[in-house]
Amino acid sequence: MSIKKFDIQGLSNKQVIESRSKYGSNITKFEKPNIILESLKKFLQDPLIIILLLVSSSIYFITGKTADGIFLLFAILFVSLISLYQDTRSRNALEKLKAYSKPKCKVIRNGIITEIKTEEIVIGDSLLVEEGIVISADGWIVYSNDFSVNEAILTGESFPVHKDKTQNNNQIFQGTTVTSGMAIATISAIGIQTKLGKIGKSIEGIAEEKTALELKLNSFVQKMALIGLVVFLIVLALNYIKSQNVIDSLLKALTLALSILPEKFPSHLPLLWQLEHGE
Repeated sequence: MSIKKFDIQGLSNKQVIESRSKYGSNITKFEKPNIILESLKKFLQDPLIIILLLVSSSIYFITGKTADGIFLLFAILFVSLISLYQDTRSRNALEKLKAYSKPKCKVIRNGIITEIKTEEIVIGDSLLVEEGIVISADGWIVYSNDFSVNEAILTGESFPVHKDKTQNNNQIFQGTTVTSGMAIATISAIGIQTKLGKIGKSIEGIAEEKTALELKLNSFVQKMALIGLVVFLIVLALNYIKSQNVIDSLLKALTLALSILPEKFPSHLPLLWQLEHGE
């Protein structure tokens, strides 16, 4: 595409470096939760783990079955580390995929149209946007031709908005999509300083609410835990009446109660092994 008719030279290489040094890069950074802490939090909140870790292992150690107690703790730790490793790999793979699929954009620099990565845009750049392009930064229109933009991501309005440098509505915004024509805009805001970046920053601290399905599942798990408690007490009482052995009755009742809860970890195997061998 010839840019002679635009009469726009854009920034020089030196000006790009100076602008990047002063204003930074076009990267939107939000606070990311600590993966390890989040996984550990979920791990400790699991009712099955609480029962296994605090109750089952305690019974083994109290009754002198140190080997079984250590094996139980090792099994819980081993499986939780596997889950953490898989979760970390999945997150890292998604981050790499995002980096690989980052879009590029066209800017005018040194009087030449150049294609660069979106994060390399700097304040003062002359950004060229065309039909179908997702705009990468905020800016003021300096040239346009039958230019319209879908700003639903910002305003919720599904109809395209016509824009021109001669109108009051002569700005483009990051995240919006060009629906027709083309335009050249001088970049005025990048990264977190864009309109979309500020919206994202403002909602960053809002707590994530659970979905209806998650609420129903939590309710179901709580009911099953209550049923498991009732079964635990009944089996404990019946076994004690029959055997007069508190520890044996406790282990049998605990094992049966664990079988009612949704199984996530095979770490209750020591309990089953002891029952099978009649210890």
